[in-house]
Parts: sequence; structure tokens; C-alpha cells
Amino acid sequence: MKKIIFTEKAPAPIGPYNQAVLSGNTLYASGQIAINPASGELVTDNINDETKQVMENIAAILEAADMTFENVVKATIFIMDMNNFGAINTVYGSYFNEKTAPARETVQVACLPKNVNVEISIIAVQ
Repeated sequence: MKKIIFTEKAPAPIGPYNQAVLSGNTLYASGQIAINPASGELVTDNINDETKQVMENIAAILEAADMTFENVVKATIFIMDMNNFGAINTVYGSYFNEKTAPARETVQVACLPKNVNVEISIIAVQ
């Protein structure tokens, strides 16, 4: 059985998918990009602000599922330019306790939705 997770505090899906799906005690969150849910505008002024908006969108989805970043067991980061890895990693890392941080991979890709620089998806467990 699955439960669809939706919050107005994160961007609405822009295709045939949901923000997240809770199956049993596991949350599968769709990849988040830096869309400000209040304005619908992309936040791409700089990589730090862009990554922060992505993480805030994930935080809102976790909250809607009654979870926090402590529940995250796996993350996937897609980036357009590996030269941005350090800045992305610093912002991303500020949302986790280093000792309990999730497993993760970071992959450079050729293109992301709306030509953003970073997209992050997570899996969390209650």
C-alpha cells in the first residue's frame, strides 16, 4: 500500500509524478530542483542559494511525511558541473549530522529539468 505525500511548501510536480510516495515506513521523494514554491520561480542566482532551495524543498516534503533529515538513508545528487561539487556538498552537508549522514552518490549529468545546476532525490525511513 502506498500513500501520496504532497505539500504546498514544496514545488508542485511538473509532470506525471508525485512529490513523494510513502510505502510502508519508507519514503521515496522525487528529485527536487530549486523552484521556490511560493513564487514558482527558479532560484539560480548562485550555486549556494540554488542548493539551499533544493534542500528546503526536501525539508518540506520530509515534514509533510512527519520525518526529518535524520530519517534520510539514501540521497542522490545530480549536478551539471562537477566543479560545483564543493559548494553543493557544503550546503547539502549543513542539513545532516555527519555521523548519521545517509549513503549517497553524486553524478554529473548532461542536462537537468529547466536547465538547473543541481537536483537531489532522497529515500527516508521512519
